[in-house]
Amino acid sequence: MDILELARKSGMTIVLDAKIGRQEYRTVHSSVDALERFAELVAAAVECEALEHH
Repeated sequence: MDILELARKSGMTIVLDAKIGRQEYRTVHSSVDALERFAELVAAAVECEALEHH
């Protein structure tokens, strides 16, 4: 599951704050509506992964 892609799909803004070596530090900004969409997308992705493993 690509958590950043789910955040983008839900309407969140992802900002790269810093990159030190291979480590990236990001900030995520969103409205409450986008946060709710994100939670729904994560729940759906977890359910799909669970179904694939059974």
